[in-house]
Amino acid sequence: MILKDFNELRSFLQTPRNIVIVGHKNPDGDAMGSTLGLYHYLKMKGHQPQVLVPNEYPNFLRWLPGSKHLYLFDKQNSQAKRAIKRSEIIFLLDFNTLHRVGSDMQNTLEEYPNDFALIDHHLQPDEFPYMYSDPNMCSTSEMVYHFMELMEDVNLVDKNIATCLYTGIMTDTGSFRFRSTTSTTHRVIADLIDKGAENDKIHSNVYDSNSYGRLQLLGQALKNLKAIPEYKTAYITISDEEKAENNYKKGDTEGIVNYALSLSGIVMAAIFIEDRDQGIVKISFRSKGSFSVNAFARNHFNGGGHENAAGGRSDVPLDETVTKFISLLPQYEKELISSYEN
Repeated sequence: MILKDFNELRSFLQTPRNIVIVGHKNPDGDAMGSTLGLYHYLKMKGHQPQVLVPNEYPNFLRWLPGSKHLYLFDKQNSQAKRAIKRSEIIFLLDFNTLHRVGSDMQNTLEEYPNDFALIDHHLQPDEFPYMYSDPNMCSTSEMVYHFMELMEDVNLVDKNIATCLYTGIMTDTGSFRFRSTTSTTHRVIADLIDKGAENDKIHSNVYDSNSYGRLQLLGQALKNLKAIPEYKTAYITISDEEKAENNYKKGDTEGIVNYALSLSGIVMAAIFIEDRDQGIVKISFRSKGSFSVNAFARNHFNGGGHENAAGGRSDVPLDETVTKFISLLPQYEKELISSYEN
């Protein structure tokens, strides 16, 4: 864990401040839950916080309390830049390097004259003036809870904060089934429920609001599923045409990669999602046991993340990207086979 200049930050926050809170590009449940949870906390402390995210977030997260007050940098650019200009500090949540916000927003943040405060659980963070970084944490949302503990303010957790943080923890732990879910995580969850998080409603809002198109896309993805048993690997492809045919909306591919990982005997899974508008193929990796998809993504696909969950991208067409992926597997054969969850 890295806790850098926390006492100085706590002292700085004793006075009401104009604060911006930033989540990463293509925000997921943890990015939204952590930024909005921190937003509600800072408001309660008398600050003037504003949440900014680089672009649109999934429909199944639009019910989160406070979400209607955030700005999308790509669509509400002037409002977002005004908020940045008047802010006295910027909190960076659920990402560890500025390029995770996309080039347009990155350029703006790199010109920011004041300090950044990082709260994040990804490996190998960049250096920032204030840092709370812990790759052993299951989610940034859990870290926001512990940040409030460090500030001796956990008593301020109300229903809005509890709802946001519960959502972030639930989504980033795969509903509490991933190895990163600890006994401490469950104690935090218990307190959030005591403070007003309605676990059944939250789960239903996130996972039981599928559109017809999303389920059709899932069916297409499963049809595209391929297994390579000799390397304990499985992968899924989704083309732009397949997205269009199934009325794709942002967030519709969330979690699909886990179906590939659920195959018996599979240690590594990947999903390759074509995005011709950006000229890239988006990739998500998952693994079981000791095999590090963080290292795999960093070494070969301009990505990274966690040991068992990471992302990446490719600048070549979908079929070439898959061919490259398959060609890499022989050099990882021993690691895949020896992963302790065979």
